[in-house]
Amino acid sequence: MRTEVCETFGIEFPLFAFSHCRDVVAAVTNAGGMGVLGAVAYTPDRLEEELRWIDAHVGGRPYGVDVLVPARIDESAERAGRGEGGLETMLAAVPREHWEFLFGLFERYGVPLPDFEKAKRGHSRGGTQVTREGAAELIEVSLSHPIRLIASALGTPPPLMVDRAKERGVPVAALVGTAEHARRQAAAGVDLIVAQGGEAGGHTGEISTMVLVPEVVDEVAPLPVLAAGGVATGRQMAAAMALGASGVWCGSVWLTTEEAETPPPVKAKLLAATSRDTVRSRSRTGKPARQLRSAWTDEWEGPGSPGALGMPLQMIIAEGAMRQINKVAETGNPGARELANYFVGQVVGQMNAVRPARRVVHDMIEEFAGAVARLNAITGGD
Repeated sequence: MRTEVCETFGIEFPLFAFSHCRDVVAAVTNAGGMGVLGAVAYTPDRLEEELRWIDAHVGGRPYGVDVLVPARIDESAERAGRGEGGLETMLAAVPREHWEFLFGLFERYGVPLPDFEKAKRGHSRGGTQVTREGAAELIEVSLSHPIRLIASALGTPPPLMVDRAKERGVPVAALVGTAEHARRQAAAGVDLIVAQGGEAGGHTGEISTMVLVPEVVDEVAPLPVLAAGGVATGRQMAAAMALGASGVWCGSVWLTTEEAETPPPVKAKLLAATSRDTVRSRSRTGKPARQLRSAWTDEWEGPGSPGALGMPLQMIIAEGAMRQINKVAETGNPGARELANYFVGQVVGQMNAVRPARRVVHDMIEEFAGAVARLNAITGGD
């Protein structure tokens, strides 16, 4: 396949795989696509460890890193990121009523309480990375490795990311949910735009992929655009290319692969879910993020909830709790299974089998070829 992104990155297929799992990143890269490691709330040491492992398993083939650099976060978290009070400042910013709501949630669903003090402090450390100062450390770690792409997951990438990446000859990508966002990203100097429709998993806007992609393609031409949101098959890949995309960016489809670190109870829920079983909710990160609907999302959106906090304070509450929920769910605890969820897009309805990541890549390309052949037959092309 000879698209602009294939030529730029030296990949066989214009298929970018976003995953928090290093095994998936390596498997897709080795299969001819390009794996992109999601480094959300990693500490610099943890990211260094993950990237060293990937370096050792891809044999010099191209891969990338996605760093979360939100344009706006909670003010107290920003102060903690600048060292003004550090962890204690961030922890103190979480209202007591939110902890009490969480404790009550565990009690109602019969889930044993974890060591919340340990969990709070652990996730506060991760939370400090979701600041511009914290992200700067992750950017430096990423660019010290032979990555071929660095992406900004939320908002316009800071000048630091663009300048450092260009110094090292590494293209910069940015995810957008509107044509206006894409215009700002292009002005900031990014090299690749990922147009992510509202049906995607994780942080998304509300415009669908079918509408968004051609709008963004026209807005930023000649910059290449990847289509994201609702892409898990070769037919969807062909549709994205027909809309003007130079490739696709996929995330959800890797969650049910053999390599994925998805907790077994969550993977089982994903395999059984339909396309109607997701919801955009602030209950995991503090920003609207599409995820599997569960008792967790229902409770945080319900009448007794104090409401989600801003990013990253909600992450401090949610991620430590969800780690315990997933652990207990593996023992068969029914309440924990009701609460368990994860970020996933509406395409979850098509994720009904566990396959190796390499097979997912090859199946998509084979189906893509079939879709193109059907179109050629319609138009009388070769």
